[in-house]
Amino acid sequence: MNLVDEKRGTSMEKNEKESMENNELPNINYRGWKVMPFIIGNETFEKLGAIGTLANLLVYLTTVFNLSSITATNIVNIFNGSASLATLLGAFLCDTYFGRYKTLGFCTFASFLGLLVIQLTAWIKSMHPPECGNEKSTCIEPSTGQMSFLLLGFGFLIVGAAGIRPCNLAFGADQFNPNTDSGKKGINSFFNWYFFTYTFAQMVSLSLIVYIQSNVSWALGLGIPAALMLFSCVVYFTGSKYYVKVKASGSPVTNIVQVLYVAIKKRRLNLTEDEFFSYISSHSINSKLPRTLQFRFLDKAAIITPQDNINPDGSASDPWSLCSIQQVEEVKCLVRVLPIWVSGILYYVALVQQSTIIIVPTLRRFTGKEGGITILQRIGIGMFVSILCMLVSGVVEQKRRTMAINNPIGIEPRKGAISSMSGLWLVPQLTLAGLSDGFTLVGQVEFYYKQFPENMRSLAGSLFFCGLALSSYFSSFLISVIHRLSDASATGNWLPQDLNKGRLDYFYYIITLLEVVNLGYFVMCSRWYRYKGDGSDSSDVQLDQLSKQFDKKINGV
Repeated sequence: MNLVDEKRGTSMEKNEKESMENNELPNINYRGWKVMPFIIGNETFEKLGAIGTLANLLVYLTTVFNLSSITATNIVNIFNGSASLATLLGAFLCDTYFGRYKTLGFCTFASFLGLLVIQLTAWIKSMHPPECGNEKSTCIEPSTGQMSFLLLGFGFLIVGAAGIRPCNLAFGADQFNPNTDSGKKGINSFFNWYFFTYTFAQMVSLSLIVYIQSNVSWALGLGIPAALMLFSCVVYFTGSKYYVKVKASGSPVTNIVQVLYVAIKKRRLNLTEDEFFSYISSHSINSKLPRTLQFRFLDKAAIITPQDNINPDGSASDPWSLCSIQQVEEVKCLVRVLPIWVSGILYYVALVQQSTIIIVPTLRRFTGKEGGITILQRIGIGMFVSILCMLVSGVVEQKRRTMAINNPIGIEPRKGAISSMSGLWLVPQLTLAGLSDGFTLVGQVEFYYKQFPENMRSLAGSLFFCGLALSSYFSSFLISVIHRLSDASATGNWLPQDLNKGRLDYFYYIITLLEVVNLGYFVMCSRWYRYKGDGSDSSDVQLDQLSKQFDKKINGV
């Protein structure tokens, strides 16, 4: 390159920077709610398809495939755990290579293939063992080929979950302009609508679709979810030309590892305010973050030493020897979130997943905050309600057991007496469970989305589902421990096959105690936490500093 070319290049870089400073950016058409029929429609039919099959999967494996309860339970648990943990890989591939639009499209179709394969195992008689007779000795186990075909369907569903779960929320939020008040409110409302569709899908799946599967036909009952998933694919691709599509920006994991490595490498250096490397790439989609005083040892990764070389464009010649303070603050965002994330693992031990919409306009008028109250306050309220839920559950279980012993209405084989208690007694605890999830579940997802750097938002979605996976594993561990310890106690096994001979209410009270401890831990972490982009003690999420450069990475995947 000659001198003229160098000057021309320097001039172009200068003009580009001035243009960015003057907000002269490409006019991105954020259609917001105009594209929500495609996105929410896709998510609704996708959830109807997935939940409609998975909700009754254990019954299908034991009745159609003649598997034992233990084997079927293990398969379901392994599948659920694998699907949740696979979101880490899906988020990595999405953020690094493919972007959310392509990832969602591919994985939605993979989910359809998975549901189709499972439906074929019910429709084609040779794909499942013969129906089991009245006597156990007549049951024929599935062949290797039949199980392999079934597991192929599970494999497709895991591939689908790996991309859909971490990306669908972030992709929907991408359609709103984060730099405007209406866009910010749209993002908040979208989170609530997202979980409304989840609740709606659960209601339909657990009632209508499960009824068809159990009482009409498994082939029809599994065919409906497959057809709904296919329709979900059609709805999604119909809106393709209207979506805002954010390009993949490289692996955020590499930046995380670089900061940790360089901070350890420079651990003996002293911190001074004027030595930090402040370069920000013009291709970055992340908002510019102010320096914070938490985790100051990580700041050493941005200290410039005489051995560090700088490229002509201002970047570090060796990113494994020098990181920018922006990179350091992005890693701090992740580190700060982790303690809050840990509190969510124990929270989900107490509650089944139920979701409701949070009505925030009234709270917004009183508090002046965009979401009515801060995100962490919403999560904390949900955790407190979960404690009340478990207390009520223990009281109701005690009443159920007493009425089953003193006033039974029948006997269930291997399960004991049937309690005469009305099912309406369960309404209070289920209401509290739904209210708790409406605050905490929605709040957690919104918290992860807003507090992670923009190039880690798919990873943020996967973190939520990894928390669910770990909570499931912890719940199984807790049940096993209580089962073994109580079996040798004077009161007898708390969790026997016949619950009337056990003390399930004691188990609920133990979970209540754990939830109280967890809430205290969460409050402590919340008081310590500092929101992204806010170096003060303010507890409100600030989105005003979202980078204007975000728009430059849009319009193409």
